[in-house]
Amino acid sequence: LSGLRRQAAVTISQELSKFACHSTGPSTWINQVRRRSSLLSSRLEEKPFSEMEMSYIKQGEEALQKSLSILGDQDGWKTETVVDNGDKVLSKVLPDVGKVFRLEVVVDQPLDAVYSELVDNMEQMGDWNPNVKEVKILQKIGKDTVITHEKAAATPGNIVGPRDFVSVRCSKRRGSTCVLAGMSTKYGAMPEQEGFIRAENGPTCMILRPLPGSPSQTKLIWLLSIDLKGWLPKTIINQVLSQTQVDFANHLRERLAR
Repeated sequence: LSGLRRQAAVTISQELSKFACHSTGPSTWINQVRRRSSLLSSRLEEKPFSEMEMSYIKQGEEALQKSLSILGDQDGWKTETVVDNGDKVLSKVLPDVGKVFRLEVVVDQPLDAVYSELVDNMEQMGDWNPNVKEVKILQKIGKDTVITHEKAAATPGNIVGPRDFVSVRCSKRRGSTCVLAGMSTKYGAMPEQEGFIRAENGPTCMILRPLPGSPSQTKLIWLLSIDLKGWLPKTIINQVLSQTQVDFANHLRERLAR
């Protein structure tokens, strides 16, 4: 039975990889990746997990599935910001989540370079993104899931004071498509920190794909959903979050160019 399950998982994974390579857009692939069977192959290769570790893995998968569901629905998005270079931020209000923001940009670097910077080197984000003070990996669970602690810098004029987040993140790569998803979680070894308001994020994710016809460029879509906590006017929150996404794209380009 174990051998049959393993073979079935390998077959599913191969079919998804073929599908991702030939798909012209993310929406069809999103429908496929929603099926939980796409996660079976990687699980079977990993060591047994504790009940707590499985809980974190499940949270990461939920963040991924919910994020893709939000991005897969094209209705109701309104333009927040359009930059001269083509970068744009859209938003919509969801009954069970609140206001979410969607950044769409093209980065003049191949997917592997972008993926490496955002996943393999995530703890270095504070070196190049002024909006981030620190990202620290608290725990790795298998190949795809990590628990992180992020400290966000205060905005200019301290309009929004220092926030921090404890998040579970998972990364999935199928063919030419990468999805990096996450959401806030509880982690006993990282209680609330003095001088920071513990904010919450998620579901959030980034989708990376080579730009059609130009494999040296990467299309990046970033779904952002954050509850900053504390008392803040919605107009300030909306302005800060949309500008944070635009700034992120510029800082990422500068980092990759170096």
